Amino acid sequence: MQVRDPVHGDIFLTDTEARVLDTREMQRLRTIKQLGTAHLVFPGCVHTRFDHSLGALHMAHRMLESLRLQGCAIDPEEAQLVRLAMLVHDVTHIPYGHTFEDERQIFPRHDAGPRLEYFLGIQSELGRVLAAAGYLDGVKAILSGRPPAPWMGQVVSSTIDADLLDYLRRDSFFAGLRMNYDDRVLSYFVKEDGRLLINMVKHGLDRPDARTEIIHLLRMRYVLTERLYLHHTKIAAGAMISKAVELHVRHTGLREEALYGLGDQTFLDLLARLPGPGIIQQLVEGVIDRRLYKRAYVLSGDTLGDRTDEFIARYGGQSEAREELEEQIARKARLKPGQVIVYCPRRSYFKEVRVPVRSRHGIGPLLELDRSGEVAAMARQYEGLWRMYVFCPAERVDAVRRACERIFGYESEYH
Repeated sequence: MQVRDPVHGDIFLTDTEARVLDTREMQRLRTIKQLGTAHLVFPGCVHTRFDHSLGALHMAHRMLESLRLQGCAIDPEEAQLVRLAMLVHDVTHIPYGHTFEDERQIFPRHDAGPRLEYFLGIQSELGRVLAAAGYLDGVKAILSGRPPAPWMGQVVSSTIDADLLDYLRRDSFFAGLRMNYDDRVLSYFVKEDGRLLINMVKHGLDRPDARTEIIHLLRMRYVLTERLYLHHTKIAAGAMISKAVELHVRHTGLREEALYGLGDQTFLDLLARLPGPGIIQQLVEGVIDRRLYKRAYVLSGDTLGDRTDEFIARYGGQSEAREELEEQIARKARLKPGQVIVYCPRRSYFKEVRVPVRSRHGIGPLLELDRSGEVAAMARQYEGLWRMYVFCPAERVDAVRRACERIFGYESEYH
């Protein structure tokens, strides 16, 4: 089977992969945008997890072929298993999943056991197709972090992997950010003692070209995080949807299982029609019509300093203290419950800087072996992107900012 992709060109699938792609579980991914609410800021970001799954499969193929060209023995059955795991690696995603799972922590992560079993169990069409081909157990093992060999898991999910190599190009392309990396980066992957490494040595000398290309890859990751993934408008829209879900969980007993068969639009339709407080409909309609809450109050680690972790522990995730804080701010600003949203995410860690490399000084994470200090500086800069926001309706921004400044004792960094 041959598919034309706007990012990579032609992508070729085996017969087994084509059957997997045609299952209802995989086809559902056509209805889930890769970047959630990012299209409200970057109109081109309407690409889906289905598109990304194909692209990640293609990049896994490119990585495997590069390893073969270097003389690595990769059994065709192993290659097919890795390709299938890569193709279905996002099948457990629910609409706006990263917002609910990572940022707001309403539901467990998408790769948690029960959800994996729902989408890949033998009762699912996808599970039956994989089982008939003899790959079900292997795919589940890779996706649950127990691969038959470490390198197989590293191709699918690690630091610099096929997933990253696709979404860096795909997200840049659809956001209109003119960035790319050189395909030569694929030639730096080596398999050693069953694990993948980035080889930065040749004839006993460090390879400046390898180091430069890997750092360029990391810079792309940083720019996308700064410009796209953490854009304040995208976060505001996600926070509004999250608040609607939180209220439904509390008032109507909404469970994550209700989201398993849904896409983005059917999910928003569900939220809007379920019985519950009127603020829920206002929040959902605000996202659909792009009448979004605005930043009223902003703090960063620069202001909070050593208190940053205390704030995250107190107001992050599903915290009673955060809900009480939202109600307190709303009372002071004369707003209704649900019209104030405190967004206090976990710290951002630049996991990609820990990619395992071989340098002249040994084998270890790039962050520890790079003696220039450039990688460490990039990691600090990345962690510095953390922000705590308080969002509210546009007409009440000033009142909410004043209330927050009285409660927190800090002036807002955003005016």
